[in-house]
Amino acid sequence: MLPMRLFRFAAVGVTSTLCYAITALFLTAKLHYATIEASVAAYAIAALLSYFGHRVITFRSTGDHAREAPRFGALMLCGYALALAIPLFFAQLLGWPPSASILITCIAIPLVNYMLMARVVFRGGDLFRR
Repeated sequence: MLPMRLFRFAAVGVTSTLCYAITALFLTAKLHYATIEASVAAYAIAALLSYFGHRVITFRSTGDHAREAPRFGALMLCGYALALAIPLFFAQLLGWPPSASILITCIAIPLVNYMLMARVVFRGGDLFRR
């Protein structure tokens, strides 16, 4: 049961990541947005895709959007803060190589996201259903 949901989680995550990358590249290359503006806009679009993908595909939640959407938004903000804090701590404060902090970030954020989405955000679905 769990491996199939992990596969769906990974598929939605990869899809939303690709959405972010393609959107950010399009905004900077074709529409000449500043990099930070493009990144924020692309992140917002990818977060919407991620929310609906995880809600419908990964966790199959039937919970109330009014409860789940704000929780998902808070999780996305926490993930963004964690993606800033991990490199700051490991690379800048401890002096580890940047590749180590990138690897830790790439492992920690999906793990934290999965656990919190399953236990806090999308509680309207059957957590053990395939």
